[in-house]
Amino acid sequence: MAAQPASPAPAPEPGLRARKKQRTRDALIEAAHRLFLGQGFAHTTVDEIAGAVDVSQRTFFRYFANKDEVALAVLAEAEDHFIELLRDRPAEENPLQALRAAISGAWRQRATDRPDGPDAGPCSVTAALELIRMIENTPGLLASHLRRAAEQEQVLIQVIAEREGLDPAEDLRPAVLAAAFGGVLRAAHMSWSADQEDTGPDGMAALIDRHLALLGPALVGDWRAQG
Repeated sequence: MAAQPASPAPAPEPGLRARKKQRTRDALIEAAHRLFLGQGFAHTTVDEIAGAVDVSQRTFFRYFANKDEVALAVLAEAEDHFIELLRDRPAEENPLQALRAAISGAWRQRATDRPDGPDAGPCSVTAALELIRMIENTPGLLASHLRRAAEQEQVLIQVIAEREGLDPAEDLRPAVLAAAFGGVLRAAHMSWSADQEDTGPDGMAALIDRHLALLGPALVGDWRAQG
């Protein structure tokens, strides 16, 4: 009796395939960030990143166009998550309240996804802020980051305008607030220090909140008034 041909193995479920791709992508990001922080962006090659995950260079380029893209990946995802949280804020909050709550929530979410501590991964709060410092000191990366920030600012303008039922082409307040918010956020990031008492998500959220609380007084307050 002739042997029956073996049945082909069932194709992986789309959900499983997507999860495996996401795990590979996450592993490449973490390996890249660990190498960047350990030996510097300029001294890290794509081959080293791929080798750290035991994949080929060709596999790396399926996920990222270049080193810049993998360096900015986590920050880009965090920015997108912040926009999602902002869209979900209660309608009764004014725009600045919604922005403060959304950015605080975005950082605190990292406590669950990327905890800090002795064994923290390269995408923890501390490492993310160290990456921001690295980006600020790498001209090519900074240019890419600022282009991304400009794109996100336009998204932010639209979200604020939609929340308030405004036409941003006629009402400049969403654009002004988005620009001010981005500047304050960058100032907060740059004022962070790894030596400060609380470098975790709550500490970063509190630091951002302190900066945002000074936005009004800095713009309209009497700086020379005696307390």
